[in-house]
Amino acid sequence: MICSLCPRRCSAQRDETAADGYCLMPSQMRIAAASPHMWEEPCISGKNGSGTIFFSGCPLGCVFCQNSVISQGERIGADKSPAQLAKIIEKLESDGVHNISFVTGTHYVPQIIKTLEIYRPSIPIVWNSSGYESLNTLEALAKYVDIWLPDFKFSGEETARRYANAPDYPKTVKQVLLKMREYAPKDTFDGDIMTSGMIVRHLILPNNTDDSMEIIGWLAENMPETLVSIMAQYFPAGRAQEFPELSRKITEREYDRVLDFAADLGIDGFAQELSSAQESYVPKFSSEI
Repeated sequence: MICSLCPRRCSAQRDETAADGYCLMPSQMRIAAASPHMWEEPCISGKNGSGTIFFSGCPLGCVFCQNSVISQGERIGADKSPAQLAKIIEKLESDGVHNISFVTGTHYVPQIIKTLEIYRPSIPIVWNSSGYESLNTLEALAKYVDIWLPDFKFSGEETARRYANAPDYPKTVKQVLLKMREYAPKDTFDGDIMTSGMIVRHLILPNNTDDSMEIIGWLAENMPETLVSIMAQYFPAGRAQEFPELSRKITEREYDRVLDFAADLGIDGFAQELSSAQESYVPKFSSEI
């Protein structure tokens, strides 16, 4: 396949075995974890967990990625066909999870669509991504996704360039979030569990609270009815130690500054506790799926 699935549009030649392009992944899906996940937002994980499926590779490639062993490094995982992934989804559904969450699946959208045409579960589909998407790819996904769970990582071009080599990220993600909200204009729940809608995530970075406040301010102005999940789980991972300003966890002062700002703007949603910044919360990835 000649790939233009993400905003980088690198036109890489990807087939089942040849890894090319920015994500350096073949067209055959590579999956590094598939299991109930208990540490998402309460309305996503609930009591039984979210059926999370982690795909190896990533079109964005943040320098501080906590999943760098699958997104950028060894890119470990097991190669699966759409039929095999359909069986994994069926098994997760039978385990009682509240939804099926595809994590960083942008570079596999055609294969994921084929999977859902083979087997569409009766529980919601969650699209968990960096927010770095092309509008054409979103349009292809729209009729399959029930819950959009994107990140809004960076507000400034230079920050996005420094940490992800993607100066177009701020402009792109704003368009993407508005389009996702258009596809899912209303949040619906079955009791405490979200069944359709949208949650925007933002990870606070050390020495970057001004960036966080710009993001939260934009969300308050442009998407005031959208739930926001403010994440405090940052710890230096991936290549973060190469960047002095990222070489520590966030402080309580940084955490409080961002949360107080969000509260002043009337932001509704979720906030992780500072204690979440632990490597032990990173999923166990494997090539045996």
